[in-house]
Amino acid sequence: MSDTNTQKETAMDFLRLTARGQVDDAFARYAAPGFRHHNPHFAADAATLQAAMKENAGRFPHMVFEVQRALCDGPLVAVHSRAVLEEGGAELAIVHILRFEDGRIAEMWDIAQAAPVPMANRDGMF
Repeated sequence: MSDTNTQKETAMDFLRLTARGQVDDAFARYAAPGFRHHNPHFAADAATLQAAMKENAGRFPHMVFEVQRALCDGPLVAVHSRAVLEEGGAELAIVHILRFEDGRIAEMWDIAQAAPVPMANRDGMF
């Protein structure tokens, strides 16, 4: 498998594991030493983000998380996903950008947008 496919598969598996509450496993498998992120609501270190992801999984144990597409450009992978935190809840469009070093995730950005109701765009967000 090429590095591009490996990085895309790694990024998608990391995100799916964290969405299922398997946060510690995801970080152990895929996070690089010194992993950092850019979510403005949390300190930039891995431990803080891990704790927040575990808390989120506990609050929303039936969250639906579906990868729609993934793109790779060198060390960067962008993953566009659909999430619904709880049954009947709003759909969220999420884009994660992950930067790889030596086959592991070294850095991550995330951007989320709630789907408006009603939605003017007949093609939707996905």
